[in-house]
Formats: sequence, C-alpha cells, structure tokens
Amino acid sequence: MARSDRLFRLLQALRTLPQPVTAARLAQETEVSERTLYRDIETLRSGGALIDGAPGYGYTLTEDPSLPPQTFDRMEIEALVTGLADAGQRGDAELAAAARSALAKIAATLPERLQRDILHATHRVYRFSAPAAEVRDIGLFRRACWDEVALDIAYVDRAEAETRRRVLPLSIVYVDHDVALLAWCKLRKDFRKFLLSRVSAVEVTDESFRPERSRLLREYLAVLYGE
Repeated sequence: MARSDRLFRLLQALRTLPQPVTAARLAQETEVSERTLYRDIETLRSGGALIDGAPGYGYTLTEDPSLPPQTFDRMEIEALVTGLADAGQRGDAELAAAARSALAKIAATLPERLQRDILHATHRVYRFSAPAAEVRDIGLFRRACWDEVALDIAYVDRAEAETRRRVLPLSIVYVDHDVALLAWCKLRKDFRKFLLSRVSAVEVTDESFRPERSRLLREYLAVLYGE
C-alpha cells in the first residue's frame, strides 16, 4: 500500500472508529506494525492534524484540517442537523447554545446549495416526553471530565441512603429521563454509573488522573458492551 493511501486510511479510521482508538486497532486497520503506526501518527500531526493521546492510552482526532465541510453529502447534512437539534433539546442551556452555534458555523462555510439543504432538511426533532432532569452543576462535571480531575460527591441511592465518594469522571451520558456520569468510584474500587439528579453535593478536588481518562473510559465501555 502506498504511504499516502495508508495515511489517508489512518485518518479515516481516526474519524470513524469509537475514540479513543488504541494503537493496536489502528495498526490493524492500516495493516502495519505498531511501530510504523506511531511514525504515521507523527506524520499526520506534522501535517496539521490535532491528535490527542499517546502509546498505551489510545488516540483521539480533535482537529482535522484536511476535511473541509464542503465534503459533506446531503445525508451527512441531515445527520448533522438531526444530531445538533437533539443536543439542543436534550442538553443543558450551555450545550444547547453550543449546538446552535456549531450549526451556524458549519452553515457559514458551506456552498449555497448545501446551506439550502440545512434550511430545508427533511428531519426534525421533537421530544414529547420530558427532557432529562435538570442538573444544576452539569458544567462542573463536564469540565472535570475535560480537565481529568477527581470529584468528591455526595450520592443518594435508590434506597435514599447517602454516601460520600471520590470519583474519577470519565463521560456524561444522556439516558431516558436523566443524565448519568460514567466514573471510576474509589470507594467501591470499580466502575459506576451515577445519575446526576441523585448527586446532592459535588466538589472539585486537586487530584489529577491525567492521562488515565482515555484508558479508563475504554475499559469501562468494554465492560458495558461485553467486549
């Protein structure tokens, strides 16, 4: 396989596979050794791709300058409109505003024909059921995930018993009528899902678990999906 084709294949794998993606999985996708894969990652980085991660933790493509919005086809436009509309309905005020802003930025970069496709997209989102429970400090949880710092929480379980725990926040998940935090619980020494509506108090600590979040989240998802 030509090197340029291999790099394109690697970039496409980073765009489409669930992230963070392990070096082993990327090497398998591009049919090279992990040693060659590490060199290819550095080549993409030097070309302007912003790829977070390191050997042992997995990789995440956070900025891809080689893929202009003009390459979106009509169905991809429909998917963007639908997904961002759902974020606007399900998310908190900050996330809803970000969804509207993102759609406006995408639309501004598109040629006129695709801008019309956004305005006249065939898909709409309207949820008749109640939105996810309002979470007072969801921005705090979101920043703790980004910053990879531990949280001290007071959590009320279904039996109305309250426990205090230190957790490593990994991801925020919107479930049917609530918002959940996927985390490593230091009290139980295991992965746990906490409904944020049951968190009665939360405090950011100075304990950093960087750069462990990618690995921990990958392991938790493997447990959830039985991989």
